[in-house]
Amino acid sequence: MSSKKQREEHAFNSAQECVKNRSWFSVVPSMGFLFFSLGLPLVSQAPQPKPIARSLECPAGDCPLLQGAPQTAGMRSGFVRLMPGASVGWHTTGQNEESLVILHGQGEVLIDAHEKQSFHAPAFAYIPATTVHNVSNTGKDILEYVYVVAPAAKR
Repeated sequence: MSSKKQREEHAFNSAQECVKNRSWFSVVPSMGFLFFSLGLPLVSQAPQPKPIARSLECPAGDCPLLQGAPQTAGMRSGFVRLMPGASVGWHTTGQNEESLVILHGQGEVLIDAHEKQSFHAPAFAYIPATTVHNVSNTGKDILEYVYVVAPAAKR
């Protein structure tokens, strides 16, 4: 029997014995050794987000740039192109707050129970978490913006 195989069996048997004897203080290190010896990733070994640079060329109207974990620690982002008179539609980002970086055009952010926020590029808009909102193109040109959605801090 190979040395690695013996270590794996020892770790497994030790963990089983700790569970059987309800010795939880001993099972945690044994399980960590078991995962390590089997080549299973530990939390600290999970892939870390990596830097990304992307073009904003987007043939469709809404193109994701960041899609959350594991690509990021929870942030999502995308590029939106709205034709004159169009809107993204009423929606919510749940417990996430959202920011918009307006690159081209003009429009308005409508947030339920708040005054509309009009903008003209270049501009920035902030949308609080837990709100129902919509973005509309009120201009004669295409409206282009980048949105960033991230978990809001717990209060």
